[in-house]
Amino acid sequence: MTTEKLLAPIQSFLKCETPQAWIDEAVKKKNLPIILIDHLICELKAAQSAMFLIRKYVVDKASGDVLLAWLQPFETLIYKREGDWRTLAAKNKLTKSVIPKADSSYGQSLIDKMVLLIKEELHHFYQVLEIMDEYGIEYRSITPCRYAKGLLRQVKTFEPDALIDKLIVGAYIEARSCERFAKLAPHVDKRLGDFYISLLRSEARHYQDYLTLAKEIAGPEQAEKVDNRIAHFAEVEAKLMTSPDNDFKFHSGVPTNIS
Repeated sequence: MTTEKLLAPIQSFLKCETPQAWIDEAVKKKNLPIILIDHLICELKAAQSAMFLIRKYVVDKASGDVLLAWLQPFETLIYKREGDWRTLAAKNKLTKSVIPKADSSYGQSLIDKMVLLIKEELHHFYQVLEIMDEYGIEYRSITPCRYAKGLLRQVKTFEPDALIDKLIVGAYIEARSCERFAKLAPHVDKRLGDFYISLLRSEARHYQDYLTLAKEIAGPEQAEKVDNRIAHFAEVEAKLMTSPDNDFKFHSGVPTNIS
């Protein structure tokens, strides 16, 4: 599948394209460290979010603990600055099967899709660390941008609507990430551009998996309701992308502090 065909459904799903002003700022050499560090953190956050969904909604405590152990070396590296990143590739695996709760009709579907997503996001996390090492960029703590929080603020507080909203938010984050990688790829060096293009297929599938789960959990009788929530989050996401933003990050809006 060509990049154009891969991106077509994403571009129709998103209500707006990344503003040119963000691209212009993102391709400046001085901003490469913040783009890569934020990308690194986004990969970990994506894995954590998927793991949270499994642990909260479909598995027992024992299985949840197995999931936490899987993620622990990656979190320790970022939050405690402990461990050697070069060992992480060998640690990206589950040590036992994860069993869904018996009363969850959608449990196995959510587990299958989210476990694959976690494996891929943690692999991407390792790949970003490799690139940072090649480019001589050291990890440093940065503040999160407004993007994910701005979307999650719209999530309903009662179930199953809260779960459906979280899945829709996940779809938008993955779709926007895919779109931004495609926007950046032609403007960076070949090593980084090839890496961004390599991410498109999995990111595109991740957004589709989130949407599939949202519709599956809601059921056909709630299809219109889900479509309305998708449309709502499309508006919120587009506003975050196109409004002024003084905190430049991978998912930030229109840059205001340009130099």
